[in-house]
Amino acid sequence: MSLRLFAAASIPDEIAIRLTPLQRGVHGASWRPRENLHLTLRFFGQIGEDVAVVIDLELGRIRAAPFEARLVGAGWFGTREPRVLWAGVEDDGGLRALAEKCERAARRAGLAPDTRRFTPHVTLAYCRGTLPNDAAKFAQRVGGFRSDSFVVDRFFMFSSWMGKGPSRYVEEAVYPLIG
Repeated sequence: MSLRLFAAASIPDEIAIRLTPLQRGVHGASWRPRENLHLTLRFFGQIGEDVAVVIDLELGRIRAAPFEARLVGAGWFGTREPRVLWAGVEDDGGLRALAEKCERAARRAGLAPDTRRFTPHVTLAYCRGTLPNDAAKFAQRVGGFRSDSFVVDRFFMFSSWMGKGPSRYVEEAVYPLIG
């Protein structure tokens, strides 16, 4: 059996609640439900259970101190056609450092390097048929968004289950940040 896995930090529910009213008004956007909003650290993809066990062990070896982050602004990924609408993340470097440690853990587990540059964000919607102008209007409308700062003191390994509607995420493991 294989699993679709990723490592992520959660965002506080009170911040996720503030994001949901922003999720509107973009043609072709498939908005993510509040419970799916998170900060992806590393997407591992579809992997076998044997590799998942090794990734779990490697993620469990990560040592990092808790850190603060804040959601700020908005944007999109995709050049000719927007693929993702997102809220940005401002952090003191802790999130980026944790993502790098997750990347190294994935490599030690035998996964290929992630070729995408890490851009801290919270995915608000996946897009299909969205025009760049619509994404730009969204980014302008939401660009002034700022959340309160929050402490990231743990991260998770989630499995992603696809079906009808949005993916369902299941918490598979928790990794506390204790420095």
